[in-house]
Amino acid sequence: MFYRFPAMRGIQANSEYFVCMIPLGILSKIFIEEFSDVLPEFRAQRRLNEQRIPEIRDYIINNRDSYVFSALAASVDGQVTFLPTKDSSNIGELEIDVSATFLINDGQHRKAAILKAIEFDESLKDETIAVVLYRDKGLVRSQQMFTDLNKHAVNTSKSLNTLYDSKDPMAIMTKQVVSQVPFLRKYTDKEKDNLANYAAKLFTLNVFYDVNKRIIKNPVYIEEETNFLVDFWATIVANMKDWNDMDKGDLSKKDLRETYISIRGITLHAFGRLGNYFFSHPEYDFHKILTGLSKIDWSRSNLECWENRAITDKGRINRNEKGIFLTYIQIKRLLNLKIDNDEASREKQLL
Repeated sequence: MFYRFPAMRGIQANSEYFVCMIPLGILSKIFIEEFSDVLPEFRAQRRLNEQRIPEIRDYIINNRDSYVFSALAASVDGQVTFLPTKDSSNIGELEIDVSATFLINDGQHRKAAILKAIEFDESLKDETIAVVLYRDKGLVRSQQMFTDLNKHAVNTSKSLNTLYDSKDPMAIMTKQVVSQVPFLRKYTDKEKDNLANYAAKLFTLNVFYDVNKRIIKNPVYIEEETNFLVDFWATIVANMKDWNDMDKGDLSKKDLRETYISIRGITLHAFGRLGNYFFSHPEYDFHKILTGLSKIDWSRSNLECWENRAITDKGRINRNEKGIFLTYIQIKRLLNLKIDNDEASREKQLL
């Protein structure tokens, strides 16, 4: 008995390989089960990370009409026969003995998530995924294939993921904010997650994505919430003297980065908490209140204001949630906004 799959034949490193279209419904039948208790030196794959599977499974289920997957890579140990068509020696069917052993070299989490998704939607069984099949040449070769397939892989930046994401409401809203606020459009890098000290840009798209998630925790009314975010950030920009001095050429980017905390992530995240406060309290006129930002001394030397908040006791910029909260509370205080009992109590505990 044989499996038969539509396939194309190719050559890599002087060896024959095949690209097959395999129905999702038989993935569980052809691929051997992964055993997590096997020592790594006797495996050709990393241990399956069960925590990754639900996220990929949900991606398939929630994007039933638009999900996409790249090919799996696998080795097959058993009788394999390529049956070409009359028109081409490299297009045809691949006939594989049902007793053959298949081993995934790349894509085990995709495969596991697909099997879980089928449990929710059996119609997935009839859809296919491309599988690049190599002839098995033993454990050492399979381990080397895993290394070769993965060691040169480079994850895309979070900023670029946000830029290209047309499904995530927050990604869509953040792109609207950056495009509609001229200062942010001018100084936001849409590809990188980290900027060098002499970079032409000041912010990353990913930072605004994360900060906006603090402001609008669960987007529902996208148009209305986007308008709020655009208005909020435009008002922030209008009242940040350091930012505008730099834009006019009165302050260099280098000095802005080194001397002030105003463009630092911790300050932006504190603005995120502030934005959520205004979003949750529409009775406040944030346009009027935020004019007070122009009077705040954002310099790192202003330790009386920022030490143990935005700046550690060793003079470094803080990056943790404690620092973000304490910076947010200090900004509220400087803007003469009410600090409620819970906030005051938490501030006392943290200082």
